[in-house]
Amino acid sequence: MHQKLIAFNLKQRKSPSASELKIGDVVKVFRKIKEGSKERLQSFQGTIIAIKGGQSSSKTITVRKISFGIGVELILPLSSPQIEKIEFVKHTRARRAKLYFVRNKSIKVLSKKLKEVAGKYGDLANTETEDAVSPESAE
Repeated sequence: MHQKLIAFNLKQRKSPSASELKIGDVVKVFRKIKEGSKERLQSFQGTIIAIKGGQSSSKTITVRKISFGIGVELILPLSSPQIEKIEFVKHTRARRAKLYFVRNKSIKVLSKKLKEVAGKYGDLANTETEDAVSPESAE
């Protein structure tokens, strides 16, 4: 029975990209905002500090950003129809499962705590140094 429930929940998940999100990632979330009869997209860029509901179909993420010196958090269910897309910005290495401690830290301290990681996330892995000498220019 338990395995059937897990299989059902896995089928109900909205997108496979949601499973690639990790704690510490900086993401840009595009939400649909309805104002009267008009509908527009609003972006919210911040760091993922918590992911809850790992096995369920209603997984939620908590995204935090600093806006004009005030911390703003947004709790988003990933299966919500209001979320248009989640765009990955960069990956940082976090050594904890939940980053609730960032609420009490300054931005300067956090930049030392969360290190940017180059790896499987395309743009960060393709950075080249300008000091590298090509074989053609060495002659």
